[in-house]
Amino acid sequence: MHDVRVTNQTLIIEPGLAERHYWRDLWRYRELFYVLAWRDVAVRYKQTIIGLAWALLQPFFTMVVFTVVFGKLARMPTEGDTPYALLVYAGLLPWQFFASALSSASGSLTGNANLISKVYFPRLIVPTAAVVTSFIDFLISFGILVLLMLWYQFWPGWQILTLPGFVLMAFLASLGPGLWITALNVKYRDFRYVIPFIVSMGLYVSPVGFSSSVIPEQWRLLYALNPMVGVIDGFRWAILGGAAHIYWPGFILSWGLIACFLWLGIRQFRRMERSFADFV
Repeated sequence: MHDVRVTNQTLIIEPGLAERHYWRDLWRYRELFYVLAWRDVAVRYKQTIIGLAWALLQPFFTMVVFTVVFGKLARMPTEGDTPYALLVYAGLLPWQFFASALSSASGSLTGNANLISKVYFPRLIVPTAAVVTSFIDFLISFGILVLLMLWYQFWPGWQILTLPGFVLMAFLASLGPGLWITALNVKYRDFRYVIPFIVSMGLYVSPVGFSSSVIPEQWRLLYALNPMVGVIDGFRWAILGGAAHIYWPGFILSWGLIACFLWLGIRQFRRMERSFADFV
């Protein structure tokens, strides 16, 4: 890849310049990041029938279904005296963020084909901006949680101060696989069919409708190979306080897996980035 610099009115073309300055360019092109993120937010909510309410209704009705099926019919145990609806919604928040971010990031490059094929900029900006857009949905959905806590008169403890750290954990957990899949989706378009399968299966193998404490002790570390287990447990601990518990060996394992997937995602993305313009 070549880049162009102008020094003292002299046009200099150096091979590999963009590669050497790639990570610095991420900061230089930060305004493009803001523009892409804002555009995605505007497109998502502009000229829609339900509009902003969709970000509220989707997790709310999912919580109602889980509460009826698992809470009333299956009588799944909750954490201490925590209302089951709160337990479910505290798990749904990070899961919906992960699912939405994964779906948005996976198709972000093909959705910006005209931009990618015409000008240079670090392509990593595009899927990252898509993940940030999903974070807006997360903030809107968080309003339902506040209303639920007021309804049940359940007040968070000091652990709520740690919630931004777990939000970052969910962000990184979705960014790593999202980068890997979006890179593959540019070259192999049928990868877009993998995302709905991952989301639908992951919803039920992750502790969204139940507490991970129901998993037998001897299997909990193996269960934590699903990185979202640590993310969901962390959210519940931050929101529900002492009523929820974190399985620390599994939590540490989740962080390790998230870091590994993030490294693999960036590595795969950077390896294929040179050919994006040829395939989009």
